[in-house]
Amino acid sequence: MTTRFDSSFLFSFNHLSSSPQFKTPAIKGRRKIFRFKSGAKLIEASSSPSLSTSSSSARNINNEIHSVNGFGDNVLYKRRAVIIAATVLLPLIGFDGFGVHAAESVTDKTLIIREGVRKVVTKGKAAGVLRLVFHDAGTFDMNDKSGGMNGSMVYELDRPENAGLKKSVKILEKVKSELDGTEPVSWADLIAVAGAEAVSLCGGPLIPVQLGRKDLTVPDPEGKLPEETLNASALKQSFLSKGFSTQELVALSGAHTIGGKGFGSPTVFDNSYYKILLEKPWASSASMIGLPSDHVLVEDEECLRWINTYADDQRKFFEDFKNAYIKLVNSGAMWKDA
Repeated sequence: MTTRFDSSFLFSFNHLSSSPQFKTPAIKGRRKIFRFKSGAKLIEASSSPSLSTSSSSARNINNEIHSVNGFGDNVLYKRRAVIIAATVLLPLIGFDGFGVHAAESVTDKTLIIREGVRKVVTKGKAAGVLRLVFHDAGTFDMNDKSGGMNGSMVYELDRPENAGLKKSVKILEKVKSELDGTEPVSWADLIAVAGAEAVSLCGGPLIPVQLGRKDLTVPDPEGKLPEETLNASALKQSFLSKGFSTQELVALSGAHTIGGKGFGSPTVFDNSYYKILLEKPWASSASMIGLPSDHVLVEDEECLRWINTYADDQRKFFEDFKNAYIKLVNSGAMWKDA
């Protein structure tokens, strides 16, 4: 059996390896060669039959990573720590079906951006940062190929639908100004990575983010974001025009589980959103819970099926949200190597 490669595994390895229950699996089988790009070089790593990595080995790697000037104190991690981790982890993973771009996302630069975001984004600010992603990427239109994850959000902050997002941009400006001197990063990449970190910070799934987006230097056309007052049918059609299915609409809507919408703890990313939707508290309460676009989902038969699924299975929600998020932040993106 081949374990599908998830670049977020490297980012979360220091957390996993410290757990007494963590033990990497033994892999038995034929010799395999894995190839992935790092910059302009092609790196090869081989796996041998009956290879097994123990939890003590994992802790050794974790100590190596933590010994580099203290985790969180210096974002310029030494390449040696990452290479050591990769040397042990690569034989345990497979690359089948995983694109070159995604493989290249496991870079020092990604780690640097993520750590920079962690320094300025607290759990209380996570919802605003995640909202930036939806308001930047959510302008994508498949019909005219306009909008998408292109960093134009920074030119659109005075639009009514983007009220309150100036604070989130200012937070990320600190990261960008710090990085641009040594590791220039586009707004599109920074917002995409920051949103993924916001989810992870609040206990949600670890989401790998591909780098290499270029920024647009003018605002996107107006009126491209779905309106909060749409009924379920119109909302589904709006997402379909952006390339997203009803399932992906419901999964992405679960982002409202954090923030001040009233769906459980504002700083915990879980499946409370779906459980509360099923209770329909807005029907018998004067309190403001959710948006009209949240309320209409539970009245639609197709949406309701997915709401029930995610209310019953948080792991399924996390997996589907992760996949939909990756698709969202790649929507309409202009790539540097394109």
